Amino acid sequence: MKDSKAIVRRLVTRFVFQMGLSILWSVLATGAIFLLAHAVTVAVPYGRALLSIFTAIIPLEIWPILLLAFFYVFFLAWYQYVRFKYYGEMIAAVRSIADGNLELKVPERQRDDFGVLAADINALLDRLRRSMEEERRAEQTKNELITNVSHDLRTPLTSILGYLGLIEEDRYRDEVELRHYVGIAYAKARRLHVLINDLFEYTRMRHGRVPLKPERLNLGELLGQLLAQYRLDLEKADMTATLAVPRGEEAVVIGDPDKLVRVFENLLTNAMRYGREGKRIDIAVRIEAAEAAVDVVNYGEPISPADLPYIFERFYRADKSRTEDAGQDPASPGGAGSGLGLAIAKSIVEQHGGTIGAFSDERATVFRVRLPLAGSDVRAEREGSAAAGAS
Repeated sequence: MKDSKAIVRRLVTRFVFQMGLSILWSVLATGAIFLLAHAVTVAVPYGRALLSIFTAIIPLEIWPILLLAFFYVFFLAWYQYVRFKYYGEMIAAVRSIADGNLELKVPERQRDDFGVLAADINALLDRLRRSMEEERRAEQTKNELITNVSHDLRTPLTSILGYLGLIEEDRYRDEVELRHYVGIAYAKARRLHVLINDLFEYTRMRHGRVPLKPERLNLGELLGQLLAQYRLDLEKADMTATLAVPRGEEAVVIGDPDKLVRVFENLLTNAMRYGREGKRIDIAVRIEAAEAAVDVVNYGEPISPADLPYIFERFYRADKSRTEDAGQDPASPGGAGSGLGLAIAKSIVEQHGGTIGAFSDERATVFRVRLPLAGSDVRAEREGSAAAGAS
């Protein structure tokens, strides 16, 4: 309601301004005509006689009124012509946009309500184009997700059916070969179980359907307990792990312990899977300003610069040759991954108001998690920035 009143006020102001400007130009033009007529009567022979003819037709005192009226109407009509010509261009542009030409923009020439309307239409078009682009990306992402899920589910399922078919048809030489077939089918079934669980958790995290149960956590203690749990797995992988925590201060954050454990489990198993050649994993906790930073470092084969920007995307695997290893238990920490672990970790960290990134070169591959310290305003600021960007 207030906006409509403001628009009416602007329209009235604009009309009054145009009337005043027309009157001003009319007075100036009339004065110029009278000055010209006076110069003609003085400088040109028979000028006074010519002027007397005009005044005989129309009295001299009427001429100023007629000239003022003429120029007023002329200038007012000119302003309206320019205005409605621009209005016609706007209508043509809007019709072209309505026909599907969304790349066209309405011309913004005048600093009046038509100009404001054109700017609003262009802003609306920009938002519409962004929305359509986001919708196209979402559709593409959904199609890629369906394709990847179908492929990743079909691969172990095909193996399971194949080996169970051999068993069903008694196509094995002895009990040893039978147990071998059963073992492979069981490993593939466990991989299928891991993939389905990861996919379900990732979907819930992405849609915000998993409520957090925040509490105060000491990251040093949490990571120490995690390494203790993975001691046997590290020994089986012929690897060692070290943990460095800051002296004299504690990295305390507010978070859901189960979810954050899942983050560091994913990073640790990822380091065990792809850093086995380096023989060791280093975990370091630091306090930087109002954040706690955790580095999980492995010394295996580096991630290529072409793959690095995409490793947190779902189903993206930088090392295609190591995605499926029949010699490993898919459900074990060092086994083949589902392709969703890092995507899940990213979703959890962002839900806690933190960030996650990766750096890799010939010396080491580092996964870095940053979380706001307890009592800091970093999380609120990031959530506010995200909300502002979404709006």
